Amino acid sequence: MRFLFLLGSSRSGGNTELLARRAAASLPAGVEQRWLHLADHPLTPFRDIRHDEQPYPQPTGNEALLLAETLAATDLVIASPLYWYSVSAATKLYLDHWSGWLRTPGVDFRQRMRGRRMWAISVLSNEDEAQADPLVATLRLSADYLDMRWGGVLLGHANRPGEVLHDTVALRAADAFFAPAQPEPAARDGRVAEPASC
Repeated sequence: MRFLFLLGSSRSGGNTELLARRAAASLPAGVEQRWLHLADHPLTPFRDIRHDEQPYPQPTGNEALLLAETLAATDLVIASPLYWYSVSAATKLYLDHWSGWLRTPGVDFRQRMRGRRMWAISVLSNEDEAQADPLVATLRLSADYLDMRWGGVLLGHANRPGEVLHDTVALRAADAFFAPAQPEPAARDGRVAEPASC
């Protein structure tokens, strides 16, 4: 197994990253982990050329790196803080590039992602977890579109740097988050949420 952790925060060491690292600490020793901060590998703005007569070009630079790492992962963990009720700009741009990868000759992105598992980790400042529903729906529907399995979502609450480490409910949920899949994601812990509309 190979877990790819994509960190979507605009700063390093933020609350979402802290919660993700807490959850990752419970993974078995034999599970490979790869951590990438999207801010360290910026992508160019995505251009939709679906209806042009030319094919999407082969990715280069940071885009090629992120594509290769995505395809190499058995489990994709999107760790994005809740920004304006959804994923961060860097995370959204990464997902936008999926549209190009789906149409890039020779990549076979849809076929190669089928059956892999996506997880979501996010920290929000508001106690109302329903405010994270748009973020969860964005990621879950993206996984569904590629026939990926949905691992679940881990939510924490914090505002100031490091504050998530005082959220004992989230920390307890993190310790069990990557446990072997159960019939219903909500069975893993009380802080695992599902989008109301899905």
